[in-house]
Amino acid sequence: MKKNLLSASLVTQMRIRIPAAITFFFFLIAIISSIQCGKKGNPAPELGVSATEISFLPEGGTSDLVVSANAQWNIVNMASWLEVSSTKGSGPKTSIKLTASPNTSGTTRSVILTISADNGLAQRVSVSQPGRLYPSYNTSPKPADINGMESNAVQLAAKIKVGWNIGNTLEAIGGETAWGNPLISESYIKFVKQQGFNAIRLPCSWNQYSDKLTGKIDDNWMNRVKQVVQYCVNNDMYVLLNIHWDGGWLENNCTPAKQDSVNAKQKAFWEQIATAMRDFDEHLMFASANEPNADNPTNMAVLATYHQTFVDAVRSTGGRNTYRALVVQGSPHYFKSMPADSTPKRLMYEDHNYTPSQFTFLNEDVSWGKMVYYWGEGNHSAIEPDRNPTYGEEPDLIAYYRQIKQQFIDKEIPVLLGEYGAYRRTTPKELDKHNASVDYWITFSTKQAVSNGLKPFFWDTGGALDRRNNTVRDQRTINAIMAGTK
Repeated sequence: MKKNLLSASLVTQMRIRIPAAITFFFFLIAIISSIQCGKKGNPAPELGVSATEISFLPEGGTSDLVVSANAQWNIVNMASWLEVSSTKGSGPKTSIKLTASPNTSGTTRSVILTISADNGLAQRVSVSQPGRLYPSYNTSPKPADINGMESNAVQLAAKIKVGWNIGNTLEAIGGETAWGNPLISESYIKFVKQQGFNAIRLPCSWNQYSDKLTGKIDDNWMNRVKQVVQYCVNNDMYVLLNIHWDGGWLENNCTPAKQDSVNAKQKAFWEQIATAMRDFDEHLMFASANEPNADNPTNMAVLATYHQTFVDAVRSTGGRNTYRALVVQGSPHYFKSMPADSTPKRLMYEDHNYTPSQFTFLNEDVSWGKMVYYWGEGNHSAIEPDRNPTYGEEPDLIAYYRQIKQQFIDKEIPVLLGEYGAYRRTTPKELDKHNASVDYWITFSTKQAVSNGLKPFFWDTGGALDRRNNTVRDQRTINAIMAGTK
């Protein structure tokens, strides 16, 4: 009886355990099958792009973008200037063509393309395009030509003794004669040379002679400037040609907001100027700007891009411009480095000095200061003490020229003192002492410049040399300059 009961118990337990084992077995099969099914029928989500950043040239063009995904996807494009060949797709690899129109805005534009897939993934592609206001004017670049360009910047500067500005003429708004001076003649250039000068600075305007839509400089004006340069070169005069004030389009816009548009114009102008003047030998130098307003690190950084654009544009035209001496400016306090140049040792720095301005050129009393009539040791007035300087006398000039020497010349960067000068007035009560002060300032400043290695260019607008009759109006000024060179 006990044996039968035991057998019955074992059978009962086996009946219970067998179905459970079978159930567990099928449960395992189901899990494995589910995993395998997931691998085959429900793959892990995928979405990839061949590039996350794409940049177009200002002229526009096309670029390919490949989208890889295992689900349906779509692209959101918010830019009207960018065409996307397909905004939807699926599959392991889909090639899309992006087409950008020309950017004539003068500023960089950009857009983020958002690519979203049904599997929940998303990608972002950044597309940018710098602006170009004007077409390229480097249409006929030439192979490098060193003939007549053998001097590096230091060697060329050593050939310059003392220079003369033909001010208020080629830069005059309204035309060459608009500010009261006659047309520059070759006889005048010869007359300047006769006074002892061997270099000419040509302040020049270009913007008023250009097409506002294309940046094209009028051919007649370009030919006129070229003619004046030829006058100088014909007479073995070194000549510095610049973009001078010109309505302030560069000088007053050394700001991040204007950076793109100013660089566009700088490039267009210098490609044209450099191409037109390319065949002149090393007697001709180019200067990027004139007294640009860059009185803080931010503005100086922007100005540095204008200088770089200038250097790149001139060099791109080739020929003798490959080796031409190029001149840049900036506040010495914030000036950090010269532009990069594909031709080594062909850059110069330019600075101006009218210290103290109340004495050198102020011609009326203003809110920030009164005119100063007297300058230098032994020249102060007891009759008009309020017309004596309170700063900017000999020690300040000595310190200034030494600082320029240390910052540039000692590092084999030649320096042109592109403008300096002091001018006479008729209103001082002690007129003899005033004239002696002007003579002394000119001689002292010239001597300090020369002794520290700077090449001085006196600023004249017709007051010292009569351009109509080729006669000397102010012999004392000429004598004072020449005394400073000895």
